[in-house]
Amino acid sequence: MQSSLIGKIEKAKRYAQETDRVTFSEFSLKFRGEHDIYTTEFKDGKWHCTCSFFSNWKICSHTMALEKILGNMLPGEAHSSQFAMP
Repeated sequence: MQSSLIGKIEKAKRYAQETDRVTFSEFSLKFRGEHDIYTTEFKDGKWHCTCSFFSNWKICSHTMALEKILGNMLPGEAHSSQFAMP
């Protein structure tokens, strides 16, 4: 294997451990919940989810789970501090 590729692999491993290097600005995904599959997005600084709970509360278990999973890779406005999870 070329030494330059080995260096890139090592750098990628280090970057993967340093999650503070990454900040999501927007994304869309499919979230398989208990009752259905929902489209969950972070766009224009706000969460969106197709589940019925989100339409009333502007937060749901899907968005809160993503906050927990992505942690410091989300911009500040993506965190719903009023619903902080341990």
